[in-house]
Amino acid sequence: MRKIKLSFAFNIIIMVLVALGMIFMLTGIKFMKDDLVLSVNGIEAFKYYTVESNVLMGIMSFIFCIFDIKLLKGKRDYIPNKIYILKLISTVGVVLTMLTTVIFLAPTCSFGFFAMFQNSNLFFHLIVPLLSLITFVFFENTDKIRFRYTFIGVITMVLYSIYYTVNIIAHIENGNIVSSYDWYGFVKGGINNMICVVPIMLGSTYLISYLLWYFNRAMAKKN
Repeated sequence: MRKIKLSFAFNIIIMVLVALGMIFMLTGIKFMKDDLVLSVNGIEAFKYYTVESNVLMGIMSFIFCIFDIKLLKGKRDYIPNKIYILKLISTVGVVLTMLTTVIFLAPTCSFGFFAMFQNSNLFFHLIVPLLSLITFVFFENTDKIRFRYTFIGVITMVLYSIYYTVNIIAHIENGNIVSSYDWYGFVKGGINNMICVVPIMLGSTYLISYLLWYFNRAMAKKN
């Protein structure tokens, strides 16, 4: 019962932070100094995997809260396997966002490492992913997710890779990539870089999915 209550509490916090982050981003509200990188106001924000993965996480946290409430009230005695799988997919997305930012984007940012963690990006690049990881591994552990479902964890990155690649190819002018359409800077060295970048991103995403599944399952067996 304690884990269910903690799961509920953490999911509420995640929902609130995602909602606040979206409000700040869509309206241009700043609670820190001005954003310099990877931040736009309005609907254009949805071109970023960061925003999409966090919104998905917020939705799944809301759904999980509903099931947590039913468990606490005794209206259910289990959470369906498909809900755990969807929570895995959404957690993979935000953890990938955090690690990509910490390992690649922030260290190579010309405005400094911490420029990637300002305003709504403080929530989206760090706080929400960390809370999501902790919640899924420690408070939502289950042995219901079979190994084969770890491959489904990469689905959001597969879809985004297709979108990102097509978007870049569609905006090549005079043989050169229009930099404004390569907002993550993955193909600064040329379109051929996609041959390396896409497999690396997909492989990294699967590794995250596997590790989340492994530790989630290990905690379930331990408890």
